[in-house]
Amino acid sequence: MILEIRTIDTYYGLGHILHRLSLQVGEGEVVALLGRNGAGKTTTLRSITGLTPPRSGEIAYKGGNIAGLPPHAISRRGIALVPETRGIFSYLTARENLEIARRPGSRWPMESVLERFPKLREVLDRKGRFLSGGEQQMLAIARALLTGPELLLLDEPSQGLAPLVVEAVMGTVRELKRERVSMLLVEQNAEMALGLADRVYVIDHGTIVFEGTPAALRADEQVTATYLGVGR
Repeated sequence: MILEIRTIDTYYGLGHILHRLSLQVGEGEVVALLGRNGAGKTTTLRSITGLTPPRSGEIAYKGGNIAGLPPHAISRRGIALVPETRGIFSYLTARENLEIARRPGSRWPMESVLERFPKLREVLDRKGRFLSGGEQQMLAIARALLTGPELLLLDEPSQGLAPLVVEAVMGTVRELKRERVSMLLVEQNAEMALGLADRVYVIDHGTIVFEGTPAALRADEQVTATYLGVGR
């Protein structure tokens, strides 16, 4: 396993958000984390990356415990987050957003990244605040790849995007899966996530309530109706 989360508890102030949460991501595996809004999906990603460190439990990455390390140290170990907010620097150009993330030795050099997102090549000199939502999402994924991650965390990559842009973004995720990049995918569109994932977890009120294959989740009408709001 490249990532093992072991019984973590994470808080925002006095609010207890994650309750002894455990999950795993294997080498080259795509794992989906599904749940309603407010279930704890983003907090799980923030716990992994050190933005909201857990108060207890362990997060083992490539065998070493990273819980409590600062975010920059976790990033340098090979974990990249594409946040729900995209996190683009609005007063920097797309090119500058990419350049500041670039790391020597990344398996995805600049030219390779631009080949994945031809649209970005057209807007490299445009400031972040003038990019469309789809362009910002492409830029956020491209920037993460330039750091050379071994584990990619994706938080709602299709949110708020037009259908054609969603297909382009998720097509890139499918390519990365074929390249056996380990990914933890948080996605509101459950069917889209299940089409990409090797395994899936469902979270509710900070607790894992289901773990299994996409086929097993689709077959479990009680879980899909109760925790995902999907009826038949």
